[in-house]
Amino acid sequence: MRGALGGPGVLLRRLREVMAAPVSPQERLDRLVVLIAGNLVAEVCSVYVLLEDGSLELYATEGLNREAVHLTRMRAGEGLVGLIASEAEPVALSDAQSHPAFSYRPETGEEIYHSFLGVPILRGGAVMGVLVIQNRASRLYNEEEVETLQTTAMIMAEMIAAGGLKSLAPPGSMIGLDRPIHGVGVKLADGVGLGYAVLHEPRVAITNLIAENPAREVKRLEAAIAEMRTAIDELIERGDVAHTGEHRDVLETFRMFAHDQGWLRRMREVVMTGLTAEAAVERVQSDTRAKMLRQTDPYLRERLHDLDDLANRLLRTLMGKANGVAHEKLPENAILIARSMGPAALLDYDRARLRGLILEEGGPTSHIAIVARALGIPAVGEVVNATALIQSGDAVIVDGQAGEVQIRPQPDVENAYKDKARLRARKQEQYRKLKDLPAVTKDGLEINLQINAGLLVDMHSLDETAAAGIGLFRTELQFMVAQHMPTTTEQQSLYGAVLKAAQGRPVVFRTLDIGGDKVLPYMERVEEENPALGWRAIRIGLDKPRLLRGQIRAMLRAGAGQDMRIMLPMVATVDEFLRARFIVRRELAMMEKQERPAPTNLELGVMVEVPSLLFELAEISREADFLSIGTNDLMQFLFAADRENRRVSERFDPLCVAALRALRTIVEAAGEAGCPVSVCGEMGGKPLETMALIGLGYRSFSMSAASFGPVKAMLRALDVRKLRERMDWMLASSDGASSLRSQLSALATELKVPV
Repeated sequence: MRGALGGPGVLLRRLREVMAAPVSPQERLDRLVVLIAGNLVAEVCSVYVLLEDGSLELYATEGLNREAVHLTRMRAGEGLVGLIASEAEPVALSDAQSHPAFSYRPETGEEIYHSFLGVPILRGGAVMGVLVIQNRASRLYNEEEVETLQTTAMIMAEMIAAGGLKSLAPPGSMIGLDRPIHGVGVKLADGVGLGYAVLHEPRVAITNLIAENPAREVKRLEAAIAEMRTAIDELIERGDVAHTGEHRDVLETFRMFAHDQGWLRRMREVVMTGLTAEAAVERVQSDTRAKMLRQTDPYLRERLHDLDDLANRLLRTLMGKANGVAHEKLPENAILIARSMGPAALLDYDRARLRGLILEEGGPTSHIAIVARALGIPAVGEVVNATALIQSGDAVIVDGQAGEVQIRPQPDVENAYKDKARLRARKQEQYRKLKDLPAVTKDGLEINLQINAGLLVDMHSLDETAAAGIGLFRTELQFMVAQHMPTTTEQQSLYGAVLKAAQGRPVVFRTLDIGGDKVLPYMERVEEENPALGWRAIRIGLDKPRLLRGQIRAMLRAGAGQDMRIMLPMVATVDEFLRARFIVRRELAMMEKQERPAPTNLELGVMVEVPSLLFELAEISREADFLSIGTNDLMQFLFAADRENRRVSERFDPLCVAALRALRTIVEAAGEAGCPVSVCGEMGGKPLETMALIGLGYRSFSMSAASFGPVKAMLRALDVRKLRERMDWMLASSDGASSLRSQLSALATELKVPV
């Protein structure tokens, strides 16, 4: 059986002529199906376009009844056309009517056709429609015909994306590319933001799709791949990872894929169908993305990001564009869209114009989330395929409170979110009125409220909230946003500026908490099976004492003549604390010997976040000057549940009996030893959780600035005596109830406490 007449190159050249013809969109589409049918020796060629409701509408046909155009519509997943759209895979059948997914539509007159070939119309891995050819005779379509139809579908995808078919959409409807999308991710930073999409790494626009000389395009492709491979090799060999903001293991993955012969062979094959080298890269990556997005294996889906990065690099090399992000002037009300990004990249943008952030990657404890919260930017992470679904300039809503995004929202949805944003603004105004009121409970108990910080930009929140001080200053953020290891002088400068901005209010500096999910780009990454339980925080400091000594020296010099508080993270045993304290005391002795001014008073504390320390509470409470509970890590270690793993992170509740009993044990042991104790983890910034902690006996909390108002409003309405009585009873008579959340919520309602 013959394949395409004249070959794919002839078809593509004729397609280009039709695309350039000055005719209406419907006439252009009608000419295209006639041309495709003739070239592929098909009696039928039909185009189905995905609409906003997920259905597929017949937009043009050659061979079927013309009256069925804009009349026949397949529901999502219905028929062979729906199957192709849902699976994003070609379907070739010699007898279509015997397939279980076949759906008979009498208005089309297709009952006389037996053989069937359909391919998805893809762009960026997203299905935009389906292209079908059919014949009366039962036959199997060959690989060349499948390849040609897929290449043709790519041309149609660009036509749809360019808006060429918008005018043909049914009244009151729109094509799928423009349809509103409700996306669900994870909450990174609270707040509601409405604005317009700006892509952190803008999509490379390909304007030249059809090749004049396929052989020359193959040479261009091979030359670009060689250039890209060389660039990646040089990056790895000279170790200049920080210059690009990428980590060494990512570059090693790039190198592995860049040298994959199967990937190169596939692009060569596509170029020989008549596409340019750029279009071939786009076509292969779109097919790959569509397949991998439907994978359930998290490892395979993770590899998709590597392939996306590699394809984007190759496209930029082919088109002579520099790799990296072009920081253009942001529009007003910008919503930043990115696969992933580091905190330094976010800080490069004009904060005054940013209204929200959407990421395909990044969990609540990632450093990008921490910076977003510090800047007060509503953010949602783990939004699947966000960079492909959202086009630059699209209207977007970010709901950081619910962990949801609205892409191209309808007017009623947009108005609802505007109301939500106004309500939130009114609440914030109410919280601001509490600013100068004391943090005292209804029955007169004073609660110490401080804020968490990590950058100098956070310090303005001290005055905005009237907080008592900084209960946790994350020193690692300075290291994460820097292009090199900060010197002792640079560290001292930051710590001095923080103390000056605090204007006498206490600041607790936490020593470097790196490792795990916080990897410095200029340090060698250590591959570990479970990095959260691996070489991180104080373990690195004790194994690399020069690093810890340098930071301690910077802190002590910055705090000369002032009170100084330093806290050690991830301490698992009293011995680790004693070893770190020896380093601190030696630095103090060196300062005295050198006659350098030292802090007037130094307090050295410990973060309680490793469960083993619960069995040395009496000892650590005697040795340390203060304790601070890092509830994020403590809870994940206590329940052996990775907080970044959505399959297990929801399996426990920090308000369950086991967690609350552990927290009560800590506060009681510290109280017996006369050791001050506070909470600086996420639990201390949520009104209901903070209420429970007050009931356990905690009186000092450090939280994000955004949490300050809601927590203060809660505690000012709280009767601690009544709360304590009820909580003691709950913990003593749990009757096997795993969580006390519902009981505590009911109690808050009864006591008229806003949570």
